Amino acid sequence: MADEVVVKKFKVLNEYGIHARPAALLVKAAGKYASDIFMEKDGNKVSCKSIMGLMTIEGYPGSTMEVTASGPDAREAMDEIEELFVNKFYED
Repeated sequence: MADEVVVKKFKVLNEYGIHARPAALLVKAAGKYASDIFMEKDGNKVSCKSIMGLMTIEGYPGSTMEVTASGPDAREAMDEIEELFVNKFYED
């Protein structure tokens, strides 16, 4: 199977944005996959496998993030990350 590239945009819906706990959930999810997964906002691009990178991306509530997954399991990785955003990182 050829590597796939999946790109999606997500709005940060949880009350406090991407702080330590949501960043940790993203790193945990991304770490399960062989694909490269990056998040980008305002020209800043960081790996979703780096908690320090995610903490610097300024994912404020209401901001839009572009996530790119590329690799053999990109679609599965994106589905799990999408679930985190849709469910507000399980903060409600």
